[in-house]
Amino acid sequence: MKPLTEQEIRTAFVNCTKGETKRLSVPRDLADRPWDDLDFLGWRDPQAPDRAYLVAELDGRPRAVALRTSGAVSWQTRRSMCSMCLTTHTGGVSLMVAPRAGKAGQQGNSVGAYMCSDLACSLYVRGKKDAGMGARLHESLTLDEKIQRTVANLAAFIAKVTA
Repeated sequence: MKPLTEQEIRTAFVNCTKGETKRLSVPRDLADRPWDDLDFLGWRDPQAPDRAYLVAELDGRPRAVALRTSGAVSWQTRRSMCSMCLTTHTGGVSLMVAPRAGKAGQQGNSVGAYMCSDLACSLYVRGKKDAGMGARLHESLTLDEKIQRTVANLAAFIAKVTA
């Protein structure tokens, strides 16, 4: 992914008002992000733990989506799988819900998906971050194919948000 500026990120949101995009918390460490290893930029709002955001480059331009998740810590220790990168975690997957873009979102319609709670799918796929023992299932796919699958899953999710 190519590095993005704060302004590029703010203008890329598809399911927020202009006022919401001005107020949302953009990471301060954009220059330090491992852009070459990212298929999308994802982060949690440090001031509002139930808010998360992701930005992906689709059709040559950035598209950003605001997400909500329950801030509650799960007491369950069962394993769950991220629907984007297919990494399994014990307690590290959250249901992320995005209001749909436009009139549908204003009427309260939303789209949800189970995602890595830290939104670090790109790093898990590449083996740069470890989700714990047995987190990656053995697959015969190449790294490039796994990356393509993750990007396709994310693009499908964003398409549901903007449909």
